[in-house]
Amino acid sequence: MAVVLKRRSILPGFGLAMGFSVLYLSLVVLVPLSTVVLKTATLSWDQFWQTITAPRVLASYQLSFGASFVGALINAFFGLVVAWVLVRYDFPGKRIVDGLVDLPFALPTAVAGIALTAAYSGNGWIGQYLETLGIKAAFTPLGVVIALTFIGLPFVVRTVQPVLQDVDQEVEEAAAILGARRWQTFSRVILPPVLPAVLTGFTLAFSRALGEYGSVVFIAGNMPMRTEITPLLIVTKLEQFDYAGATAIALAMLVASFVLLLLMNLLQWWSRRRYGAL
Repeated sequence: MAVVLKRRSILPGFGLAMGFSVLYLSLVVLVPLSTVVLKTATLSWDQFWQTITAPRVLASYQLSFGASFVGALINAFFGLVVAWVLVRYDFPGKRIVDGLVDLPFALPTAVAGIALTAAYSGNGWIGQYLETLGIKAAFTPLGVVIALTFIGLPFVVRTVQPVLQDVDQEVEEAAAILGARRWQTFSRVILPPVLPAVLTGFTLAFSRALGEYGSVVFIAGNMPMRTEITPLLIVTKLEQFDYAGATAIALAMLVASFVLLLLMNLLQWWSRRRYGAL
């Protein structure tokens, strides 16, 4: 008679672990989000629609989503380059460069905003040279993109680094010996395992940029209809004690973010299937 041995887990029982997980997620995620929905429900449908489609609000949507997308796209490319350099090359000061990648994580966002404004203003270290070329960075949408690129870079680098470390360089050498060109080696050997990680880093950077506030408000200039981001508009509504209006805009941002993240996750799933089969 066969004896069936029950596998024991080093973790607590499923019931206890599941209970703690649901409780934690409820307190941290579900309860705050439900209050946004409940507060917004105090508005009629017409009031809600007028709030989230006001010209000033639509302009903030355009800037927030557009700048976040551009910043994440820049980070997807340069984050891959930085991760490649850190993984594949040894050079003096490599540990310092590797540590600088995490600086946006450790630096308070307000400090980052002040530093970026000082650097990219008209008389700043970088801004003074840009203005000679006719480029104004601070207090323009370009400044918003710069700030969102700054805070999003670590997400791409730290997501891609472990994947690049796992890519076997002997496979690349074998491809070169068999006559593959550099682009063929990159597209057929390196890209398939790295692309899902790049898309994940892009998604994380994009999501982080959408909710960024501290590093943007200083360099943006906060001009309505031009350089005003949606998080700042929500804070403005709260300062005016328009709590329902603030939660209505927050709910619209939440729904739009969920839809975009769903599309990005579908793209990641497709890339894994597409390149995993190569």
